[in-house]
Amino acid sequence: MAASTASVPAGTTTSDAVAAPSTTRTPTGAGAGSAPVTDPGGIAPSGAPPTPGRGGSSRRRAGLVSLVVLPAAVFAVFVGIWYWVSDGVLNEQQRFMLPPPHEVVRIGFLDWTNFTSMMSALKLTCEVTFAGLAISMVLGVAVAIAMSQARWIEHSLYPWAVVVQTVPILALTPVLSFFFGFALTSRIIVSFFPIVSNTLFGLQSVDRSMHELFSLHHTNRWTRLWKLQLPAALPSMFNGFRNAAGLSVIGAIVGEFYFKQGDPGLGTNLSVFTSRLEGERLWATTLTASLLGVAVFVFFGWLARRVVGRWYQPDRG
Repeated sequence: MAASTASVPAGTTTSDAVAAPSTTRTPTGAGAGSAPVTDPGGIAPSGAPPTPGRGGSSRRRAGLVSLVVLPAAVFAVFVGIWYWVSDGVLNEQQRFMLPPPHEVVRIGFLDWTNFTSMMSALKLTCEVTFAGLAISMVLGVAVAIAMSQARWIEHSLYPWAVVVQTVPILALTPVLSFFFGFALTSRIIVSFFPIVSNTLFGLQSVDRSMHELFSLHHTNRWTRLWKLQLPAALPSMFNGFRNAAGLSVIGAIVGEFYFKQGDPGLGTNLSVFTSRLEGERLWATTLTASLLGVAVFVFFGWLARRVVGRWYQPDRG
């Protein structure tokens, strides 16, 4: 009986044919005498599910480590240093300056009377912060637009905006209070300059070719501003809003700390607890003020991603 042999393509040696695995399958609906179909190299049919790669999972793990694990590790080190200084470095008479963290949490946050008092102060500080920030946003964007439309306006106003930014807030707040009182409008200056500078930078950073395209279509000044310059300036504007948000919290608390007028806010409580040597409530108020600044900063970062994140992708190199 003659042995059946598989044909070897031309140019292929016998050893290559033996080394290359083959998979034989019978087509659907074929009879017993149908010729088998050979998939060279053991390649799976096209309908087989793809094997998930390892690159995506490794990137997700790296992102989880950078966003969660590393900040948590730094926080643990910070708390450990806090405990070491409070229990190991300071004696009983000095411990009021830095009480241990669990005492700060117990007295400042878990005591209902102290907690409600701090929430009332937080509410007032939030009102001052957001009112001052809103005024700064309106005035800052308006001044930046005016400076972008005329060079002489920029040369006239921008140096004084820098001067206002460099004057210490403690020296500027009493001067404003003579005219506006100790109300909300006397605490907005610190957040004004970042909005002006970032908005002006965005308005002046439009690509020249886009300006030439608008000039080719004979568009007027306001159409160019509304449809070209303002959309292009949005990323820089939101960057200025985010920086100004943190500064507005500082301005509100500093104004309350040194010019105690009206209902007490977080800044007023900081001054009172300092004079009373109530370290636990002082540090609880400080942590609350810090969390307020972080929350406002994160909110504007989220808002910027929602507004411009779909079309603006910065080059990270």
